Amino acid sequence: MTETLIWTVAALILIGVYLSWTAGRLDRLHTRIDAARAALDAQLLRRASVAQELATSGVLDPAASIVLYEAAHAARQAEEDHREVAESELSQALRAVFGETEQVELVREAPGGEEAAGELAAAVRRVPMARRFHNDAVRAARALRRHRKVRWFRLAGHAPFPLAFEMDDEPPVALADRPA
Repeated sequence: MTETLIWTVAALILIGVYLSWTAGRLDRLHTRIDAARAALDAQLLRRASVAQELATSGVLDPAASIVLYEAAHAARQAEEDHREVAESELSQALRAVFGETEQVELVREAPGGEEAAGELAAAVRRVPMARRFHNDAVRAARALRRHRKVRWFRLAGHAPFPLAFEMDDEPPVALADRPA
């Protein structure tokens, strides 16, 4: 009888430690998602800021400036519900304006254009990486949250279910090939 009680208590302690470890792992994944989302937000803001700065610099032709400025402004001002669409539209505007190498060369030839083109190229390349890191963290947290033990014992607490950030982040070919 005493031996059975000891084994039962030991099993309960092991189960408790395992559940605690799983809850800690889930908490670390949620923290990783928050950090990755902050990095993604920073990269998206940087890309929109550089695009907006370039649009107002007078280097581009007026039509391209207006298209790029409006898309960058919409991306910076978008509410969270519409952010993915606004960022996708900025990607499309960047591809429309910088779809050809000649446009990038015109920017580079202008005073300060080399730095502006380099900044934009770096910003355009970093957005897909930041989005990939964020979505990988979301995928890992979702996989752990799908386990029965997490659902039955409510190990996720009140944390919202993580959502991936889906957008069109394909860079313009003329900017993607530029060295940093």
